[in-house]
Amino acid sequence: MHQSLSGWGGLDPEKCDVFRPEKRRILNDLIGGHASSSIIARGLGRSYGDTAVNGGGGVVNTTRLDRMISFDEETGVLECEAGVSLADILDVFVPRGYFVPVTPGTKFVTVGGAIANDVHGKNHHCDGTFCEFVESFTLLTPTGALLHCSKTENADVFWATAGGIGLTGFILTARVRLQPVESSWIVTDYTQCRDLDHALDAMAATDGAHKYSVAWVDCLARGASLGRSVLMQGNHAKLSQLDPARANAPFAMKREFPKNVPFNCPQFLLNPLSVTAFNKVFYAAHPTTIGKLVHYDKYFYPLDAIHHWNRLYGRKGFAQFQATLPYESKQGLIRILQRLADSRRASFLAVLKTFGEQNPGLLSHPMKGYTLTLDLPNHRGLTPFLHELERILLDHDGRLYLAKDAVASPQTIAAMYPRLDEFKAIQKRLDPKGVLSSNMARRLGLV
Repeated sequence: MHQSLSGWGGLDPEKCDVFRPEKRRILNDLIGGHASSSIIARGLGRSYGDTAVNGGGGVVNTTRLDRMISFDEETGVLECEAGVSLADILDVFVPRGYFVPVTPGTKFVTVGGAIANDVHGKNHHCDGTFCEFVESFTLLTPTGALLHCSKTENADVFWATAGGIGLTGFILTARVRLQPVESSWIVTDYTQCRDLDHALDAMAATDGAHKYSVAWVDCLARGASLGRSVLMQGNHAKLSQLDPARANAPFAMKREFPKNVPFNCPQFLLNPLSVTAFNKVFYAAHPTTIGKLVHYDKYFYPLDAIHHWNRLYGRKGFAQFQATLPYESKQGLIRILQRLADSRRASFLAVLKTFGEQNPGLLSHPMKGYTLTLDLPNHRGLTPFLHELERILLDHDGRLYLAKDAVASPQTIAAMYPRLDEFKAIQKRLDPKGVLSSNMARRLGLV
């Protein structure tokens, strides 16, 4: 099927040949037969940039390869096909007392996509990335080889695939260790922070006591209020922390009818005035509060309640910019926030978190420090502005997240990922004829 595809940000759609195999045998035939000049896997399409877009080539949608194969109650290890989504896992296993070990801000992500982008969540400072909970996976390479990969078997391929944005092969199945929980509720603490220093000090003082931690940032606040935030921290609620009504049904699932954005909205809706008004309301609506019970669906996935929320940014779409800086480069974080506020580019979403230690993933994004995520509407001059922010990152030893990037240059990424040459060597070994490719891979010279 010939189809126009883009990342979740909606930038620069491209015509691709899209395949949706239902059986592994068909997937094998697609890869072995080189159905297109080049090919890349795609799950639910929630990568913001062009990692799963392959203009003029083939895209294999993996969402029909979504069987759950086995579950070990003793270890909490689930074996499933790569097209199973985190939403599927939550629906089945929260009622059985298990939660996904790491989740990004949407549950509409496949297990294969979570590995290929080595996703992180609000608990990176405690637990690391998704791949740190992956016991093993099977990988079909373009040569037809089937590799069993774990941290001890084909470990170099394991860590090249973790964050390798689909360029090492097709993940077929994975064994993922889920975490036991006693309820579907999160005990949350909200802290209003008057400025960036207040927010960073609060994180430093309290992140250790909270499994999950993230700060919403008023990106238009300037001067003495730069970095004004609401810090939202939480832990899974134990059965003993629930009131009697909740304790009788500790794994209650929310079944609210989702809202929908049926069409692309006019771009003028998201402007500095409307975002300033939203920010004031959001800040006022979240006073400092301790111990509030919030259902996990609302705490982790507020945007999932609105289907196609990306259409709020209009037909031209938006870019998401996720920057990570070492703790000692706090000045770089201040410069990015100052530049954003001065530009009056209204970011509807701006969140700040801390990262823990980096894992061995060759292209895995998180490293110890601060990470700031911004949504930027595609208004005039967006690309030069993003390059300006990249230069600030480079000046302060920072790093971009490939799953979000849409405009960086090969030189920028090479400077940010010191193990890129190791990745390229493994990628070339697994794919000597260059079957795997994407818009991002070509733009950044990764293949």
